[in-house]
Amino acid sequence: MDDAPTSNDIRLREGASIAQRLVMAGFAAAVALCFTPGLFTHDYLEVIISVAALLLGAAFIGGVMLAPAVVWIITPNEILIGRQSPFGRLRSRIVAKNDIAELGVPRSKVSKARFHLVFTLVSGERLTSPPISDVTHVRETVSRIATQFGVPNVETPVNPLDATNPEMHLGEPVEPFSTRDVRIVASIVVGLSVVPYAYKFWRGLSPGPVDIMLLPIGAIAAYAVHRYANLVTGAFWIIRQGDIRVERLWGDGKLRADHIEGHDVEAITVERRGRSEDEHCIIVIRLRSGQRFRSPRIGSRNEARAVGAEIVRRLGIEPENSQI
Repeated sequence: MDDAPTSNDIRLREGASIAQRLVMAGFAAAVALCFTPGLFTHDYLEVIISVAALLLGAAFIGGVMLAPAVVWIITPNEILIGRQSPFGRLRSRIVAKNDIAELGVPRSKVSKARFHLVFTLVSGERLTSPPISDVTHVRETVSRIATQFGVPNVETPVNPLDATNPEMHLGEPVEPFSTRDVRIVASIVVGLSVVPYAYKFWRGLSPGPVDIMLLPIGAIAAYAVHRYANLVTGAFWIIRQGDIRVERLWGDGKLRADHIEGHDVEAITVERRGRSEDEHCIIVIRLRSGQRFRSPRIGSRNEARAVGAEIVRRLGIEPENSQI
């Protein structure tokens, strides 16, 4: 594992950094501590809930802090696998070229654009790699590995973000909610706002100001659901040579399409939406007009950077405008 890899090597990594682990563990600890007051009550149910919350929080913190980091270095003749826990020593393994019988590339269940290499050894053992970070060159990477290891009949992965596609797709095609579903949700909102008032009326109690205030709030929320539900369907990006077509829905369900061209882009960056840089990174494009476009979720920062680099290439964005 100490040999310096050549430029022909492929490196795959999985595992959060210490800083990311501390942030996730701190958040879990803060949530768990919110339940500690229940330990000092005389209500057995609250005590049980508090104990369960603290145990779940401790289990989550332990899982985050003890999860191992995995590194694969794929060379032309072998695979070097390193696995290390935060408080353990490095464990390494070498898989020789002649030990590999089959290669599969299943798509991740978490993301349609995330792929893992699954090697089946002559012994029957299956080894699953960390995800391929350069999601825009999955086919090229798989073909190269299959060729250098002499593995036949490797199925070409279907990758919506592959650079060989005339059109790269980010997200899912947008479709409006059915009128029936919108009405059901709006009815539920109204029902929830009426429950406190109806309960007080049924018990013969006088409704309080909060109970009365919930009635118009529920009506307004139901109207908002009926009028603007389709705005939360997200966006669908079609990345082509020279432009990006961004499809979204208006509140009434009609399709809205915007086009982004390279000369309109003032800045393109990778941003994180959420607590984890391994799952919640997106592309943000700011136009010279001040308008911002945020892509559907891509995945890790490395995956988002690969997509951003391909967007920069396809749109011909100037280097000074790229912060990928």
